[in-house]
Amino acid sequence: MTTKPAGQSVPALTRGLQILEFLATSQNGLTLSQLARNLKLPKSSVHRLLLTLKQNRFLWLDEASGQYRLGLHLFSLAHMALGSIQLRTLALPLVRTLMEKTGLTVHLAVFEHDEVIVIEKAQPPGGMPVATWVGKRLDLHCTALGKAYLAYRSDAEIDSLIKRHGLLRHNENTLVSVRRLKENLSLIRRKGYALDDEEEEIGIRCIGAPVFNAQAESVAAISIVGNTTRIGPDELPHLSEQVKRTAQAISQQLGYSPHRMENPSG
Repeated sequence: MTTKPAGQSVPALTRGLQILEFLATSQNGLTLSQLARNLKLPKSSVHRLLLTLKQNRFLWLDEASGQYRLGLHLFSLAHMALGSIQLRTLALPLVRTLMEKTGLTVHLAVFEHDEVIVIEKAQPPGGMPVATWVGKRLDLHCTALGKAYLAYRSDAEIDSLIKRHGLLRHNENTLVSVRRLKENLSLIRRKGYALDDEEEEIGIRCIGAPVFNAQAESVAAISIVGNTTRIGPDELPHLSEQVKRTAQAISQQLGYSPHRMENPSG
């Protein structure tokens, strides 16, 4: 049972989490009355919490027995969390090596809720400060990490993502045209890397490359970031190869074989 937390908390959320924890101990599920009795909470309050958890797919209700059970959404979240932990563990030595070779900040990110989320960051000592952190969410259409991931989704997925999320303009360099974005994604597939050419922030360039799993699905992306002087036209070929090689090495750690890759938009 969860102990009462100290300091500021949200009582309703605490009770909701208690319900999830208590249901996790039951193999066959529990009814509203059983939950209210065991948790010593008013039946009306428990009913509202159960309804909210059910609407958000954290629980499901067996209508015949009236028993609530943990929903598959919880297992999906747990699977994603475990996958990110495994990816970070496998990738960390390669992320650090890329940082040391380039002298630039390196990010590793995964896709979640129509954005990419940074799950690892390696910044060289004394390097250019970068206003990012583990857990930061980034747009898909204007970052090297986002475009590296987006380039290997199907046209239908890309259209759906754009419809839901839009193409927010950060500055005059941001790609806010669907046609131009898709042309850019096609170029990324041909070159094997993505470039954020001051599209999110003026004066900043990023180079990103996709990471694939054993099923040849793009599941993450890795990038380096620097100012336009540090990542200039002369440095771009060499740095992009470094990023691509690192992404390929991480992909191989995940069981990826290049011959399994198919054109997602074909």
